[in-house]
Amino acid sequence: MTINIQPPISSFKGTINLPSSKSISNRALTINALTGRRECLPDNVSDCDDTHVMIEWLRTMPSVIDIGAAGTAMRFSSALLAVTEGTRIITGSERMRHRPISVLVDALRQLGAEVEYTGEEGFPPLRITGHNHLPGGELHLPGNVSSQYISALLMVGPVMERGLTLHLEGDIISRPYIDLTLKMMRDFGGKACWTDERTITVAPQGYVPIDYHVESDWSAASYWYEMVALSSDFEVCLPVLFADSYQGDSQVARIFERLGVKTAFVTDNKGMKSVTLCKTPCTVERLECDLVNQPDLAQTLVVTCCMMGVPFRFTGLQSLRIKETDRIAALEQELAKLGYHITDHDDSVMEWDGTKVEVEHPEPIDTYEDHRMAMAFAPCALKLGLININNPQVVSKSYPHFWDDLRLAGFIINEKQ
Repeated sequence: MTINIQPPISSFKGTINLPSSKSISNRALTINALTGRRECLPDNVSDCDDTHVMIEWLRTMPSVIDIGAAGTAMRFSSALLAVTEGTRIITGSERMRHRPISVLVDALRQLGAEVEYTGEEGFPPLRITGHNHLPGGELHLPGNVSSQYISALLMVGPVMERGLTLHLEGDIISRPYIDLTLKMMRDFGGKACWTDERTITVAPQGYVPIDYHVESDWSAASYWYEMVALSSDFEVCLPVLFADSYQGDSQVARIFERLGVKTAFVTDNKGMKSVTLCKTPCTVERLECDLVNQPDLAQTLVVTCCMMGVPFRFTGLQSLRIKETDRIAALEQELAKLGYHITDHDDSVMEWDGTKVEVEHPEPIDTYEDHRMAMAFAPCALKLGLININNPQVVSKSYPHFWDDLRLAGFIINEKQ
């Protein structure tokens, strides 16, 4: 299916209720299961695909778990299965079966887990025989591996017999996601902290059940920042977003301030927190950012800068090659359809010098089974007058009601077969 998106006829001023944070939801589900309260879910968990697949297998405990395209769920679930009694196979979509997982498997094996590859070495599916009393102990990992591997290992640390001492070597990427995990572990009674700049110690004292409320998703908010930046006078209120959030993507407020979006943090008389976004003048002629701690903002920022005519250089993008798709290649190919030539080097840097060629009838944007491709390109309608996007249903991975929210904001969306 292809959809045609046209911009609102008039400006939008209103409230958009974002999905709950997928990152927090899946961490909360993992830790909550380790408290023994698998059937009693945290409050306000996300309604996205990645969360649904975790809820479903935790509810039914099948012998074969199909995680679909949910990378976070694959990594967290693999670690959780290693400390859960029984033998199960965990698999996923075609793309998932080609996403490397050997770093996590090797680490779990070093901690005493029984994990086997049932297909190609280094990739799912996995056969995991779980044990309630995994030995645990000391582990060394490169600091530049996906923070999801690190978070998966940390979360199961409190239920291992010797806990976990994790030494991270070299550059540490996505530290905010690690800090988010540690903060949530402590919320559930775990004892886990940085003991020096590169070492995290997790005590073997387990978790305690608590009532937990999940906040809204700052990653989802980024698309509304993009819309305000590309509009003339959009004003958007986004409830349940916190100024002191542990979500790394909360830095979107700081970055987009330079692109002409002002963020006001508001607390009403009932204590409900929200942010309000409004248009201000853009303050940069060129944008340079290190996104090593916010890689999920890359697509939003790359597309926004192109639409605004703001040359850019973004670094710290080494994890983009192994996301839902090769996001660096996907961005270059799809923006070329709109006349923008983006370059990359060292598998971690993307640049644009501001040049553009005119394209009379752009081809539809392909989404590569990647939710963030669809959502990053949809706001382009504000600048282009219309944009066509293939396979728009991919947004269900993290923001199922995205298209409904765009319609609420006045966008005209029609399906094309």
